[in-house]
Amino acid sequence: MRPRPPIQGRGIFSGTGLILTGLAATLAALVFPIWSYADRSGTGVDVLNAETVSTQYGPLSALDREFVTKVRLAGLWELPAGRQAQAKGTTEAVRTAGAHLVEGHTFLDERVRAVASRLGLALPNEPNDQQRGWLSELDAAQGVAYDREFANILRLAHGRVFSVVAQVRAGTRNSLVRGLADDANTTVLDHIKILEATGYVDFDALARDLAADSTPPITRAPAPPGPTTNPAPAVPAESASASAASPTYPLPPAAASPPPGS
Repeated sequence: MRPRPPIQGRGIFSGTGLILTGLAATLAALVFPIWSYADRSGTGVDVLNAETVSTQYGPLSALDREFVTKVRLAGLWELPAGRQAQAKGTTEAVRTAGAHLVEGHTFLDERVRAVASRLGLALPNEPNDQQRGWLSELDAAQGVAYDREFANILRLAHGRVFSVVAQVRAGTRNSLVRGLADDANTTVLDHIKILEATGYVDFDALARDLAADSTPPITRAPAPPGPTTNPAPAVPAESASASAASPTYPLPPAAASPPPGS
């Protein structure tokens, strides 16, 4: 029997199919990255939008709500700590620091409760576990050891919240939270200064603790130049014709201030 000649059309169709399959695969490879990039979630803006709610005072983000809660929590343990320092402090500087804590957080607690009420936010009524632990440490300490523990525990706590205040004040879109951040900034900075004035703050330990709390960047930026034996004088930032006098305009005050004498 003579063998059949090959069917030419079958080869043509087979080759065409391979070409079409290859083109489809190439198109999918080109389209998929664009689709996946446009549809991805989890970026900072996505999280901000997902966790933000609308209020009559402006958008209220998750960070805003966390800040309001932290202001309330600060008063719940720093008020009793301040009263205790007024009674247990062995130096006038420590007792004065305690008075500043009491006055400042009495003021801030009234403010944060008013803000939370207008925003419809629930607030805690008890310190958290870490804050209760700090209060227990202060309860157990006596004499100069108490002074040192008080100054360093409170200074560390204020340093941690100070960065949160700055972040919220820089980015919040809510007018009530913005005003509260102004007041918190004024009060927390006052407390930082008065705690340092006790002379008991261990700045080396403080720097290590705050550095341990922070998250290092994925790619480290080059460090600025360190101290040199004979640094060249820096050129003034303003032009030669600009006046070197201080600005004549005053800085705006905080939205509200603690009562006089704080």
